Amino acid sequence: MIDTLREARVRCWSLAGLAFCVLMMAVALGLEHIVGLEPCPLCIFQRVAVISAGVVFAVAALHDPQGRLGAALYGLLSLLAVGTGIGLAGRHLWLQSLPADQVPSCGPGLDYMLEVLPLQKVISMVLSASGECAEISARFLGLSLPGWTLIGFVVLVLVPLGLLWRSLQTRHGYRWSGDPSQD
Repeated sequence: MIDTLREARVRCWSLAGLAFCVLMMAVALGLEHIVGLEPCPLCIFQRVAVISAGVVFAVAALHDPQGRLGAALYGLLSLLAVGTGIGLAGRHLWLQSLPADQVPSCGPGLDYMLEVLPLQKVISMVLSASGECAEISARFLGLSLPGWTLIGFVVLVLVPLGLLWRSLQTRHGYRWSGDPSQD
């Protein structure tokens, strides 16, 4: 099994990450359009993180760099996107864990804020005070949707870590194959 992971190319890691991003977005869109759950601002930001990671994985799969620099670059970029998603899902869970009297008040809708405020202010407002994000609209097996999203991001972080591990293994002289042109 370890040998299989060592031999996996950037394209294999990236396609696995992209497939998982597509799965996460399919679940999110299914919950919105089929079940009827409206996403709160933090849910939308988490979707942006999933899409950002998916774009990095798609570009990495198309490029399929052979050297350690490409694997490291795509690993770091996707780690940034996935790490942002972990932070957002963690913030969402924290808001949901607050007692009712400590929940921030609901702000204006995200569409309205994007129309009238600069992007930095919108991000700041959503992350600091968004009462509608504290509502738990659905649970599955005892976990709220942000809990499942956090689990999804934790699973997804294995792909950037795999890309970085691959680049570090190659950097320290370990070869994936006998052909130096493949590394």
